[in-house]
Amino acid sequence: MAQVMEMMKTLQENVAASRSEQEKMHEALVASQARNEELKRVNEELCIALQGQKERATGDKSTPPSPPRNFPMSFSQEIMDTVVSANMVAVKASFTGVEDPEAHLTAFHTQMMLSGGSDAVYCKVFMSTLSGTALEWFFSLPIGHITTFQQFSKMFVEQYIVNKAPPLVSYDLFDVRQYQGESLKDFLNRFGAQIVRLLGKDEEMFVHAFKKGVFPGPFSESLIRSHLATFAEIRRRAVAHIAAESEVSEKRGNAALAKPRAQTRIQPQRVMEAPAGKKDQRMHHPYDRKKSKGKGSGRPTEFNRRRGTSL
Repeated sequence: MAQVMEMMKTLQENVAASRSEQEKMHEALVASQARNEELKRVNEELCIALQGQKERATGDKSTPPSPPRNFPMSFSQEIMDTVVSANMVAVKASFTGVEDPEAHLTAFHTQMMLSGGSDAVYCKVFMSTLSGTALEWFFSLPIGHITTFQQFSKMFVEQYIVNKAPPLVSYDLFDVRQYQGESLKDFLNRFGAQIVRLLGKDEEMFVHAFKKGVFPGPFSESLIRSHLATFAEIRRRAVAHIAAESEVSEKRGNAALAKPRAQTRIQPQRVMEAPAGKKDQRMHHPYDRKKSKGKGSGRPTEFNRRRGTSL
């Protein structure tokens, strides 16, 4: 554990030193804008001279091409005399002085595999990928100093070694977590990109790190139940899960709408039915006594008084 902590501390110090160096390089880049414009103009003149050399070589093959040496050039005369074919595929990689030098070399070699060429052609084409402070560094080299591409690439890496990305350690995979709202497809691609950068291939660690980083849910639960042994099995299961989710989502989008409920018919009011107000009035007084319908004022008559006396 102490060794791991010491490694992490060393990595952090290297990253801090790299950032400090990058800031210094950025300041130097801002300070050398005028010089950069001049170097670009010189580079354009070199391209024009090379184009004229190609035309002369096409018109008269008996005369060996000899480009003008009006300005200092770090390549040897042998490299300068080599003609770059007009049919060569242009390299799209560009290095300004702040990128990873080994990553740039890898991209350069990958694109040069399509066209091929001699060692001298590699030197000239690689020079065309430099810009900014990197091109300024190239022109600062002694005249005729570069004789092979291996020498050129080694000097290039040593010059910008501070920009090299720190190596990825296997336990760094446990820091790769699925973000809230990130799709399983994006997380799988991001996790796989980190595995490619590792030198060792510990499948058991890959499986544990992926289970640790994936967001809790149905897919995470299926991984725990299945006990997969390799990351390739996880990738196949993830692809199947993504396809199933896509199909379910499509079915939900195409689902038929629910049938609307029929409207209830309003019953007509009966003719003999009493209004609601009167019904309520009777309901509120169900036991009221009816008034007497007899004639008179209701006082006892003479006949009744006599009858009561006789009784």
